[in-house]
Amino acid sequence: MNAMGVRVSVEQVLALAPDDASRRAGSALGTAGTWSGTGRGGGAVWGLCKGSGGVSYRTVVDTTGPAYLCACPSRKFPCKHALGLLLLQASDAAAVEEATAPDWAARWLTDRREHAGSAGGAGSSASAALGAEGGAAAGPADPEAARRRAERRAARITSGAQELEQRLTDLLRGGLAAAEQAGYGPWEETAARMVDAQAPGLAGRVRELGAIPGSGPGWPVRLLEECALTHLLDRAWLGADRLPAPFAATVRTRVGLTAPLDGVPLRDHWLVLAQYDAADARLTTRRIWLHGTASGRTALLLSFGAAGRAPRLALPVGAVLDGELTPHTGSGQLRAEPGERFVPVAGPAAPPPGGPVGAALDAYGRALREDPWLDSWPVTLSGVLPARAEYGWQLADADGREALPLTPAAQSRPGLWRLVALSGGAPVTVFGECGHRGFTPLAAWSPETPGETVPLV
Repeated sequence: MNAMGVRVSVEQVLALAPDDASRRAGSALGTAGTWSGTGRGGGAVWGLCKGSGGVSYRTVVDTTGPAYLCACPSRKFPCKHALGLLLLQASDAAAVEEATAPDWAARWLTDRREHAGSAGGAGSSASAALGAEGGAAAGPADPEAARRRAERRAARITSGAQELEQRLTDLLRGGLAAAEQAGYGPWEETAARMVDAQAPGLAGRVRELGAIPGSGPGWPVRLLEECALTHLLDRAWLGADRLPAPFAATVRTRVGLTAPLDGVPLRDHWLVLAQYDAADARLTTRRIWLHGTASGRTALLLSFGAAGRAPRLALPVGAVLDGELTPHTGSGQLRAEPGERFVPVAGPAAPPPGGPVGAALDAYGRALREDPWLDSWPVTLSGVLPARAEYGWQLADADGREALPLTPAAQSRPGLWRLVALSGGAPVTVFGECGHRGFTPLAAWSPETPGETVPLV
């Protein structure tokens, strides 16, 4: 149980795991024989887990965050011991009884919550983690100095955009075939120049361009499309002073500047739709999709970890959380930051309102009009069937009028078979991301259990 008396399911606990290895290791520790001194109370659960060499690891989880503390040396959040403790509580409530927290657990809980309270009410582990990872910082003590720094950075980005324009011009003049012969080196050199120009968004696009040549049939077409979008972003930045304010904010975000947190805070009961990680050699990015049950708003939380390390923010898929989000600004901006502690509330939540495949494509098209550089857009499909087609799997309307192909990545994930089994030949509701490469299913609901969110990633 958590602070509100809401029991978290085994599936929701497993969804918190940073990777498959942690999921397996945590499952092995979710048995009563592994633990001693367990207890729960005040929105927390704690216990001692037997380790190798007779060592016992002190583990405590603040379920109102959630947040984790363990004496083990793991750099993963949550670690296998925290997962095991939560799995024990979820699968065998009698094994974790109401009790008074021991001193070592009580001290950490008190310190953590007092620190959260002193931050002006932004007391969740989510807000603390995001604040450390690039959320809104406190206002500068010297506005004039901040203005000068912003002007210097803008000048560097402008110089970088001009250099990138010259790089794209040279590429097109020399012919796209030359890109495959030159290899990845020139692209990485250009990306490094964009980093020097303090334009990480441009650097990321350049690296993506460098990975296209020789990537499979049709790569010149894909390279030309991505070069056109990069050129569009360059020109938009260079003429940002002539753009409408919302679109100019989107351009600033796309080149790598942080969107300001000046939206109106929104309090709601948020259904956690999906959570998944994307990693490269430099960074692990966690995407968490939320749906406001009263407002109907879809929001995206981003959390970051250094390469090889899972981000700290983790929310149980399928849980309903009472909390406040503040959106970033920009055209079609869905990203938000948590403002208050997320507190689980009782009762399942219905999936977001959905529609047929055509409605999802229309929504994605409208989003592209606001932000041409979108890779994908969150949509909910209702009454669709997973079906095998000539070129792979797709989601088709029950009447067979329209279908949306799944992305190649989605077709290779176990979640596809989970979706097929959930459907059993009957229409289902599916939430996911719609992009120009197809649809990536992230969660689904069966008509038999409309309040049960089934994660697909």
